[in-house]
Amino acid sequence: MISPNQLNGTGVALITPFNQQKDVDHLALKQLVNHVIDNGIDFLVALGTTAETATLTNKEKLEVVRTIKETNAGRVPLVLGMGDNNTAQLVETINRTDFDGIDAILTVTPFYNKPNQAGLYQHYKAMSEVSPVPIILYNVPSRTGCNLNAKTCLRLANDFENIIAVKEASGNMQQLMDIIKHKPADFIVLSGDDNGTLPLLSLGGDGVISVIANAFPNEFSNLVRAAKNNEMELARQIHYSLTDVVNNIFAEGNPAGIKAVMFMQQKIENQLRLPLVPVTDKLYGQLKSQIAAL
Repeated sequence: MISPNQLNGTGVALITPFNQQKDVDHLALKQLVNHVIDNGIDFLVALGTTAETATLTNKEKLEVVRTIKETNAGRVPLVLGMGDNNTAQLVETINRTDFDGIDAILTVTPFYNKPNQAGLYQHYKAMSEVSPVPIILYNVPSRTGCNLNAKTCLRLANDFENIIAVKEASGNMQQLMDIIKHKPADFIVLSGDDNGTLPLLSLGGDGVISVIANAFPNEFSNLVRAAKNNEMELARQIHYSLTDVVNNIFAEGNPAGIKAVMFMQQKIENQLRLPLVPVTDKLYGQLKSQIAAL
């Protein structure tokens, strides 16, 4: 089983490239995996929010994971996004999944149902009892409609050995501090917000699962390493060089912004699947000017 220490630093929430026919572009995906690994990221996340997973068929999901696993070839840890607002269905999915080459699960809080804290605890307890790999909790209230509070997160961290980390995207600094202050020593706290990464690291957090690292893996990995090495001036320089771009890649939804940037870098086609659409011409122009300045 993977050590929690192998899931700190910079993880990248991989996009799913599509060609002009909106089919999965597996060649572009292979090139992306090699690019981010060669430029210093510490682990990969497949089939997260940024991957437009909700628009992929089950067959496509299997093919995307297969491409990522084969390209990665064990070079860095690989985390698989798995989430559902039907706990029994998620348990069934875990039981029939082939976890060969998968090091951990990233699993979002149930969406739409708006469970209370007792329901969230029981949801993750059911996952913990069947998962053959470690679990990373994922708290993103802006998308799910519910917040995994610090008390419940810490209770899960203490009660279940295979719940080893949390990706925190609540934006609630007090909640982040409470988790970091009271967590078990080997429990990993990851930022779910690129611009919140440096503040989280300065408070004692462990890393990030990043969107911008799809386009700037070297720069963002250097930011995280500098902060973890207490080279705060360097970390701040990189942080502030990227903050405006980060704000704009989320301005009209994720992954529309990051795909626009990567199209500018000639890494992918600027294609998304409905209900998502490419960024407006106005935002595209702003991003293009910011990338040119970088």
